[in-house]
Amino acid sequence: MPSSPYPAARPRRRRWARALAGCAAFAVLATSCGGWAVLNGIGSSIGRVDVFSGDQARPADDGATTFLVVGTDDREGIPESTLKNVLHAGGESCHCTDTMMIVRLAEDGGRAGVVSIPRDSYVDIPAHQDLATRRQVPAGKGKINAAYGMGGAALTVRTVEQNTGLRIDHYLQLNFASFVSTVDALGGVEVCTAKPLKDEYSGLDLPAGTSTLDGAGALKYVRARHLDGSADLGRMHRQQKFIAQLLHRATSTGALLNPVRLTRLADTVLGSVRADKDLTTDDLVTLAARMKDLSSGKADFATVPLADLDHPVNGWGSTVLWDAAGASALFDAVRAGRPLSEPPSAAPAAPTVDAPGATATGASAVAPEQVRVQVFNAAGVPGLGARVDGDLRRSGFATTGAPANAPGGETVARTTVRYDPRWDESLRTLAAALPGAALVPQPGLGATLQVLAGSDYPGVTGTGAPTAVPVAVPAAVPAPAVSAATGDQITCP
Repeated sequence: MPSSPYPAARPRRRRWARALAGCAAFAVLATSCGGWAVLNGIGSSIGRVDVFSGDQARPADDGATTFLVVGTDDREGIPESTLKNVLHAGGESCHCTDTMMIVRLAEDGGRAGVVSIPRDSYVDIPAHQDLATRRQVPAGKGKINAAYGMGGAALTVRTVEQNTGLRIDHYLQLNFASFVSTVDALGGVEVCTAKPLKDEYSGLDLPAGTSTLDGAGALKYVRARHLDGSADLGRMHRQQKFIAQLLHRATSTGALLNPVRLTRLADTVLGSVRADKDLTTDDLVTLAARMKDLSSGKADFATVPLADLDHPVNGWGSTVLWDAAGASALFDAVRAGRPLSEPPSAAPAAPTVDAPGATATGASAVAPEQVRVQVFNAAGVPGLGARVDGDLRRSGFATTGAPANAPGGETVARTTVRYDPRWDESLRTLAAALPGAALVPQPGLGATLQVLAGSDYPGVTGTGAPTAVPVAVPAAVPAPAVSAATGDQITCP
């Protein structure tokens, strides 16, 4: 890949979301339906990457179609003034991946799973030939995003396959320019937030409520990582929400049925995509037919479960360690084609928790591992957020694993749970584990409940597990203890 002619910038200030490129990649998949003629005319323009050459052992073909979508820092052809003043993305490109998403399509195309892999994941890296020195490098360990610079796309794919056990069928590599153009081609995408979001590094300044973002605004939203202490992990969750909104937009506005808009969209995205040599135009046409009925409600979004968010390693700095058991369960579920999340009750009963200090009553049918939780330290007590996150995770809850300080420096004396009334059954399960917590409804918050740990935090009482209506899970097929949701659970209400 050509190096960027633009001046250098400090790398950590430049970790903007090439995952926005991941968003664009998913749009490629989602918007292909019905456009075989368009794809047939554009397929030859896709840049090609040699990914699957070699005799290395690979996971067996399981019948599904699995894409590895990566975003790289490629800004070639974009004026520096636009990068700096419009996109807030000036600086020098790095020869690495900053975003990785596994996009898994069921054999019948009726369901998709999207798994985000943290860029600093400390994983096994296979033996390879170093791109710079041409020397053979033995197998070792390192950050997963470094595999691209060490051995290119081929080593990136091998690293993902080795650490997940999933066979990668196709590889898509995008830059953020295609993301901006894709959002603009769709006429903008809605995002929603319960609180104002402001990040001076990305240029994001978003009011509370629902906003429609153009390409440049969407770029700022998905690359923001200085909104709270969750940094890259919080950014990944926002990116997943945006992908769900992007998919909803593409499938609900008639863009797929309008030949002019579809042509513009496909040409915009595919024109800047690099893909493996095995991805043919016929593959794109087949993929289009298989995905014609896919909607955001049939797409599951998950992040690899984590055990340590700040694992120092000499030569690598701070790294991220996966939760071995949780990651194994997640990838087993992906491989087996099981849904990664369960939808909320179709007709939930209104909880008796309409004011701070109220308590939830009645038994819940939602198991703790199905309850997504984000923990915030709202007491200013060092380490409290990590303690609460760990307590809840050990009790079975699907915490994000990324506790953060409360937004805006908010403090509470009494531990508080904020929840979307649509997820009242999840609330009952969490409230059973945190008796005495104030319960505050917040419409539009989505499937992830928020725990603001106050100075009164007494610890988790019991597991919050339902007793009246147990969730039946076959002993041989354990439900993955991961934070996951369907697209319609994380889109705007």
